Amino acid sequence: MQTMIGVIGGSGVYEIDGLEEARWQQVETPWGPPSDAVLTGRLAGVPMAFLPRHGRGHVHSPTSVPYRANIAALKSLGVTDVVSVSACGSFREAMRPGDFVIVDQFIDRTFAREKSFFGPGCVAHVSVAHPTCARLSAAVAAAARAEGIAVHERGTYLAMEGPQFSTLAESRLYREVWGCDVIGMTNMPEAKLAREAELCYASVAMVTDYDSWHPDHGSVQIAEIIRILTGNAAKARATVAGLPARLGAARAPCPEGCDRALDHAILTAPDRRDPALVGRLRVVAGRVLGGGA
Repeated sequence: MQTMIGVIGGSGVYEIDGLEEARWQQVETPWGPPSDAVLTGRLAGVPMAFLPRHGRGHVHSPTSVPYRANIAALKSLGVTDVVSVSACGSFREAMRPGDFVIVDQFIDRTFAREKSFFGPGCVAHVSVAHPTCARLSAAVAAAARAEGIAVHERGTYLAMEGPQFSTLAESRLYREVWGCDVIGMTNMPEAKLAREAELCYASVAMVTDYDSWHPDHGSVQIAEIIRILTGNAAKARATVAGLPARLGAARAPCPEGCDRALDHAILTAPDRRDPALVGRLRVVAGRVLGGGA
């Protein structure tokens, strides 16, 4: 099997120097169109796909991002490994603006998003006890460190609905009581859907601010966030460019089992499954349902 790296990120992250055979592709999925066209090409001989999470020009809010279509589009193109790149606020003094946090856990506080490909007529329960892929995360961390970026290899990400930032009381709750390390608005349900689609998933949370808990930094300032974002985008591009050499062109089965997440997940008896839903699911779950990936 061949490795194909999919990157979900914001403006600038998909502009990778040296991307060969680059072209934008429109992709349709059973869950509608993704956030934007997908930029595909090859880097160091490894196929890559880049999807702007909010669309070019930032047209989608965190809530309106078509998460199911995004993951389905990458899966349909042959992506095996998804690297999520997103901005975040930090709850830890040591996780400074400009640092990268390789997330390994989530607390999902979103409430207005579709969180599963499955549903009535074909029910499935996948494990997300360990929602990111340790193998892929280690490769991302190594690529970032090689660029001189300050990297924290573990962190719990609080996923909030948004689009507003936290109140001071919420920020203190997430930091002091729940023990979260960073906060953002977009990694859920993205990580859950990647697991349902049997894709390896790694999250690069790029710190832009200290949310509102820090007594010396005050509330979130949009102008300062944009300044930090610009610097982080360049770092993210450099990190992504280092991934093909670390992942390689040939892909062995994932040692974490991400690519077999559906082995025992589907509970609905074959003769009771909704044919229409099964037809849609073949894009992401064809390995276990037949007729697809």
